[in-house]
Amino acid sequence: MPNQYQITFPLKDKSILQEIQTGDTVFVNGIIVTSRDMAHKFFTEKLSSNDPLFLELSAFLKNGLIYHCGPVIDLKKQRVLSAGPTTSIREEPYQDKVIQSFDLAGIIGKGGMGKKTLQALHENTALYLHAVGGAGSFYGETLKVLKVFMLEEFGMPEAIWVLEAKNFYTIVTMDSHKKSLHNEIEKISSNKLETLIGLKKH
Repeated sequence: MPNQYQITFPLKDKSILQEIQTGDTVFVNGIIVTSRDMAHKFFTEKLSSNDPLFLELSAFLKNGLIYHCGPVIDLKKQRVLSAGPTTSIREEPYQDKVIQSFDLAGIIGKGGMGKKTLQALHENTALYLHAVGGAGSFYGETLKVLKVFMLEEFGMPEAIWVLEAKNFYTIVTMDSHKKSLHNEIEKISSNKLETLIGLKKH
């Protein structure tokens, strides 16, 4: 039976992540940091470990979470209007390096990621947490704006938003034991397709 967890990020240590498996539910509390294409590229190509910005971000990201999301923010009220997940696979070229650089505890996103990220999750004891697509307004109600980086440089959706989460609903679809529900679903789908088109017998 899948388990449910209430976890506050950043973690003091990652030991709890070793017991969490694919299919488990995690209600995220504490800090999450949004990061999309421009931020991931910036992290891997331009941001060095002795940069003051790296050190400031590390305070939120070490043992913390990155969220693949381009939120809609009411800048005057500093209120999150919508914050649904974006497709994660676009960050596959960068994700393993970002996980390692910041010593992340996990990624929140949509649709899963590839082999390099799965290996990085294993090596760094981290999780991939799947958020529900099309639920941007729902998730927005669980989040508060704490800080933003690179707003002028990247624009609202691509900026690095530091948000405070309360009971942010996710399902673990990639764990630190190299298990991926996305891989399992792909295998099942491929087998069914082969059966349907006559390449494989029932």
